[in-house]
Amino acid sequence: MRQPVTMSDVARAAGVSSATVSYVLSGKRPVTAETRQAVEAAIAELGFTVNPVARSLRTGRSMLVALVVPDIANPFYAQLAHGLQEALRGPGYHVVVCNTLARRDEERTFLQEAVHQRLAGVVITPFRLAPADFEVLSAAGIPAVVSADIPFGEVDLVTPDARDAVREALGRVVASGRRRIGMIAGPRDATGGDPRLDRVRAEAAELGLTLPEGLITHGEHTREVGAVGFGRLMRHRRPPEAVFCANDVTAVGALEMAEHLGLDVPGDVALVGHDDIEFASLVRPRLSTIRYPAKEVGQSCARLLLERLDGRSERRTVAIRARYVGRESV
Repeated sequence: MRQPVTMSDVARAAGVSSATVSYVLSGKRPVTAETRQAVEAAIAELGFTVNPVARSLRTGRSMLVALVVPDIANPFYAQLAHGLQEALRGPGYHVVVCNTLARRDEERTFLQEAVHQRLAGVVITPFRLAPADFEVLSAAGIPAVVSADIPFGEVDLVTPDARDAVREALGRVVASGRRRIGMIAGPRDATGGDPRLDRVRAEAAELGLTLPEGLITHGEHTREVGAVGFGRLMRHRRPPEAVFCANDVTAVGALEMAEHLGLDVPGDVALVGHDDIEFASLVRPRLSTIRYPAKEVGQSCARLLLERLDGRSERRTVAIRARYVGRESV
């Protein structure tokens, strides 16, 4: 029976030390392009693979990272998972996806399960957790990274820098002759409120626009909520001339309801989404939206997590620039 290929075998074939092979695999230390190519060539030639069982026995922790998201059906989180997994694969980590349906009990259960299973780390988009809920992870020495619009205590954060994008979107709406703005916002009871609603309201005020309470609907980030919310807004005695949505999924629901009501978008009402998921450019009319690059979000979460696993202790925030993508719905 052929003996398994070891890191030492790869090191000998590449003419480097075992430590250097480890650095190439983990990405924890810089190596020259020439050294990396030599190591990768030796890995390919020898058929070397990282042994997750051996590493887990050595570290006392699995090589699994939990990605905890509120809605696995939302394509934004599929792209986030893609970026996360792509960045973690080289260092030997694998990603498991956990779907919470934005429920607090499910969010807390997955954090506790991460401790029980001694996972390497957690990347999470929480909706109803409080900062204190992350103490169960910190007590177990399990690093966490939050992908959200607001910070969660001392946990690392990846967040959108969307102020300029929202301002541009509102500017385009105003330039098209519309001033009465409505919004299909997120749930009222989400932790930290609704930062995307707050952002639209603040930037609208800068332009001399108002966002009346009667033209704001709240709910989960789903197509059904988008359809119902849009219908409610358009039946208002003074309906909005433009509607902003908490994400593209609710915007698609709004488009479906507009068709049902016989309304033209953007002729009767303009519509703006958030995230720029793939089908934002596939629906008709094509959706104008705030692009927040999900794959880049996942990659940034992975980098923060690897830094924590490498010993960094201070909290870090990575703000990813969002931008307005104008299409046919404005």
